[in-house]
Amino acid sequence: MKKISHYKNLKSYRTRDGSDIREIMHPAIQGNQLQSLAEARILSGQTTQLHKHLKSEELYYITSGTGRMRLGGDTFNVEAGDCICIPPGTEHNICNTSQDDLIILCCCAPAYSHQDTILL
Repeated sequence: MKKISHYKNLKSYRTRDGSDIREIMHPAIQGNQLQSLAEARILSGQTTQLHKHLKSEELYYITSGTGRMRLGGDTFNVEAGDCICIPPGTEHNICNTSQDDLIILCCCAPAYSHQDTILL
């Protein structure tokens, strides 16, 4: 198992919800087993598509910017330093309300997969 990744070598891709992601640590790349860690970047004014994950619990840790989070039936503001727990099966999305990119560290257990992402 490769136990380290280097940010400068990570390529971004577009997820099913519309955010740009860099997988920092993922079983398919580094061979870890139980979780994944990624950085999501959402442009100013952009909103991710409403979705849910059937198996994965997600943690969103906001590292930069501000946003408006929808989590199940609740909607609330988030900012750098906030961490949101998204239980499996909970519909969610986030809107970037700042002028700069909204940057989020996303931890998924089990690891993120497109097949576990259901668009709503």
